[in-house]
Parts: sequence; structure tokens; C-alpha cells
Amino acid sequence: MEAIKLATVSDLLAHPDERVELIDGEIVRRPMARGEHAVVQNATAVELGPFSRGGGPGGWWIATEISVAYETHQCPSHDLAGWRRSRMPERPRGVIELTPDWVCEIVSPGHERKDTLTLLLLLQRHRVPYYWLIWPEDRILVVYELSGEHYRIVATLTAPEDTGQPVSLPPFESVPIDLGYILGG
Repeated sequence: MEAIKLATVSDLLAHPDERVELIDGEIVRRPMARGEHAVVQNATAVELGPFSRGGGPGGWWIATEISVAYETHQCPSHDLAGWRRSRMPERPRGVIELTPDWVCEIVSPGHERKDTLTLLLLLQRHRVPYYWLIWPEDRILVVYELSGEHYRIVATLTAPEDTGQPVSLPPFESVPIDLGYILGG
């Protein structure tokens, strides 16, 4: 019987297809981008824009579609991830090895297990302080916060009918965001 060879970050970097990620030692294709996913990802990045710019609350690097090498056999490509500039003074480049301070995944049909279990446990193990999950079709956002060794849910929100009601969500409480805009209101 032949042993299964787990792929590494080096294997991922050498792969000819760029729309792949490394999950549990396997190089897997990322889901096809859907309209709902793209709109929510862009809206989230826009709403959190003040945190990346000077003159506002600043202090963050927020990136979309960014690969983070957590372990030899784990290098997911996050929909959005953020690092406090106090921990990462220089702009993110290439595959990042520093654990993010915040990750947001937009759940894709057929990939729910990866986002809600596999990545949740990986991020929890690497002590990522905040994890957001967004279901664009259902217009739901779940906010997890690391508490001790485990995540706890601090908010489960649905898109309001009135997009004028901003909400303050960790770790971005200093500037309320328009949840209706993010979730397609």
C-alpha cells in the first residue's frame, strides 16, 4: 500500500492553476466566483475601507483573495483578511505567513463544510481573534470572537430592510458599518 503524500505550500506555489488553495494537504480548486459572492465581497471591502486608509480609524491592512500559510499543509485563500498595522507594519506581499487578526469567508454552495468547520478549526487553532462568515443568498452574517481556546458567536445578523441602520461589529466597532449594503440590501 502506498502512503498518501500530503501537498505542501511549495507544491501549491508550483501549481499551474492560480485558482487553488491548500486545505489539509490537498490542493483544491476554489469555487467559481458567483455574482452574489462578488458583490458581498466588494461591499464588505468598501465598508471596511476607512480602516485601511489614513485619516480614518486606520491601523489595518485589509486584503481580498489572499493566501495565508498557517502550516506546511494548510494555505487557504481567504475571501477577506485583515492585519493590524501594529503587527504587520509593511503592506502584505506574496503568500502571508503572519496569522491575520480578522478573517471573513463568504460561504459558497458546496463549500459550506470548509468554511464553517475546517477553516473555523484552523483559525481557532492559530488564534485568529475574529472570524466572520457571510451567507450571501440568505443575507446572514455570523461574527465569531476567540474566547480562551475557542470561538464564541458574538453576533448573528440578517440584512435589515432599512439599510440606514449601521451596526458596530468587532473588531471594527469604532466605525459603524451598513450591514444592509454588505448583505445586498
